[in-house]
Amino acid sequence: MKDIAVWGFSWVPPFAQGLVRDLRVRWALEEAGLAYQSRWVGIEERNSDAYRRKHPFGMVPVLESADGALTESGAIVCAIAEQCEALMPAGQRLETLSWMFAALNTVEPPLWNLLVMDQQHQGEAWVALRRPSAVDEVKARLAALSECLDGRDHLLGGFTAADILMTTVLRFIRHTDLVAEFPRLDAYVKRCEARPAFRSALRDQMADYVRNEPVAA
Repeated sequence: MKDIAVWGFSWVPPFAQGLVRDLRVRWALEEAGLAYQSRWVGIEERNSDAYRRKHPFGMVPVLESADGALTESGAIVCAIAEQCEALMPAGQRLETLSWMFAALNTVEPPLWNLLVMDQQHQGEAWVALRRPSAVDEVKARLAALSECLDGRDHLLGGFTAADILMTTVLRFIRHTDLVAEFPRLDAYVKRCEARPAFRSALRDQMADYVRNEPVAA
């Protein structure tokens, strides 16, 4: 994979900074030692015909390379991992894939639901009724995940692409103390976020937001 460009939003509000899914792709590329360039689309521009030709739903990320274009963060991270033994060890390919999809399909939906409730619908009457059960659903996922990490530093023992996806999913509820209620899980997130590749990816994403921050009227 060469001549890589990663598309993300040019800027997002502070609550979303560090959460947008191009972070997953940047992190995977950093772990794999693959250089890339940032490309940006404004939130207001994402439904333009030009950008919809890159991503039919007007979302990010999109990865463009000499091999073609890929959309959807999970698919992109998987494609990167398949070219990097460290991210998808040959002897653990099926386990890695299983955990990658568990992060996206089982853990992410309830956590994302809570994030949207708290950040986009805060104070609305229906949230007061729905939030307790939403929190219970999140806690059930976190409890099961914590059990799976018993005796392990990472999901498969060593760090893999599955940990990239799972950590970025768990960051969706950083505005709460829910992860901290599970010490094993809290330590796992901190361990993954301490990796130089993550720190570099986050720094570069945040630098893009600073570079493109709207000028106040």
